[in-house]
Amino acid sequence: DPTDISLYRQLAGGLTTANLLHGSANPMGGQNQVIKLRWGSGADGLRFKGAKPGVKFALGENVKQSNWGDDKTTRYPQTRMGVEQIMKDAFIAAAEYRKERQNAEREGRPHRQNFRLDAILEILDGKRIVHIHSYRQDEILMFVRLAQQFGFSVGTFQHVLEGYKVADAIA
Repeated sequence: DPTDISLYRQLAGGLTTANLLHGSANPMGGQNQVIKLRWGSGADGLRFKGAKPGVKFALGENVKQSNWGDDKTTRYPQTRMGVEQIMKDAFIAAAEYRKERQNAEREGRPHRQNFRLDAILEILDGKRIVHIHSYRQDEILMFVRLAQQFGFSVGTFQHVLEGYKVADAIA
């Protein structure tokens, strides 16, 4: 909302650019938007032209919510291993989707577009940056290995409480 007073308060305080990300309740969440704060600009005018698009991923307690009480047992995934599997399954599905689309194009038949998988393909193709909300060294290493396995790079590790323990792997 380009008319939100908080944008102008931030601008008055010296903030010029912001990376708008969603929360960390899902392993693979929404797409981000980098904005340049501009007085009097419309929503499209706030977009930072040339900024590489991104997406926020998350690990840890926020995602699995398994320790939030006995009435919070229907959330999937409930384990860190489940979080990894959701991500892995999504990357595999995107690779299969690409093959299906290529086959359809080659055979001259239509192919149903899947915007979620298109965004994941942008990650795999290096066109979309991954921002990963993480805490523990084991999950950070898992995600580094996942990025290596599927050949994508990570733009930022956020929160990264135990990052100092695995700094070499992050680098």
